[in-house]
Amino acid sequence: MMLTGKAAVAGVIGWPVAHSLSPCLHGYWLKKYGIDGAYVPLAVHPADIEDAIRSLPKLGLRGANVTVPHKERALRAVDCLSEDARRIGAVNTVIVAADGCTRGDNTDAYGFMASLRAGCPSWSASAGPAVVIGAGGAARAVCVALLDTGVAELRLVNRTTTRAETLAAHLGASSTRIFAWTDSHLALSDAALLVNATTLGMVGYPPLPLDLPPLPSAAVIIDIVYRPLSTPLLSAAAARGHITIDGLGMLLHQARPGFKAWFGVEAEVDDALRDHVLAAMGGEA
Repeated sequence: MMLTGKAAVAGVIGWPVAHSLSPCLHGYWLKKYGIDGAYVPLAVHPADIEDAIRSLPKLGLRGANVTVPHKERALRAVDCLSEDARRIGAVNTVIVAADGCTRGDNTDAYGFMASLRAGCPSWSASAGPAVVIGAGGAARAVCVALLDTGVAELRLVNRTTTRAETLAAHLGASSTRIFAWTDSHLALSDAALLVNATTLGMVGYPPLPLDLPPLPSAAVIIDIVYRPLSTPLLSAAAARGHITIDGLGMLLHQARPGFKAWFGVEAEVDDALRDHVLAAMGGEA
């Protein structure tokens, strides 16, 4: 990695931010491609998030990623929004234009779909219904990605049915169906894709309480959790012979659009990058 007075600088804004893997990820690419630039962690208190984003052009930064708890408040701080950011209702990437204007984007839908296609190149939107567990911000990004890809039927399962109904109304797709938690077995029947878009199964959280037998054996199962890589859901799915995809791929792929906007390079997601980030996680954390 080079660093001169002309260096392009971007970063990640969060509170806290020390846990973020983004500096490791972008730092790897900066070194790999020999870019005169830097990517730094920016710890910003929630009370200061809007001022911080509006200050990016004044500080000469090319932009920043935005992580918890700032993604929704960032919507109000940027000058304009991408269509994905508007539909998902959150900003995870801010790009500073040459004229100093800030554009809020959300690359989670892109990252999810890129990870799915890398993990299962044969997957097709026409294969059958897709089931999404959860109704939060991550679920919203996953749903936008699947609808844009042409999934004929999207099934939402969430413990709180009203949240699933709110998400379905926001999506505005007639092909979206809501299933009560107690009817999850009905949602899984004849499904071709299952996505856990909750924190259940993550380190420090209980496992996702879902019985897989109703799910066809050909269905692909994705867990957006990446700590641990092999969640209880993925372990159970692998034991049944399903194709499984962990959450690390989504993290890696969602970073590509921002890196291209800030540093001008189409970065590659490969095994070497994955190994580098895994090492930073302490192995399969």
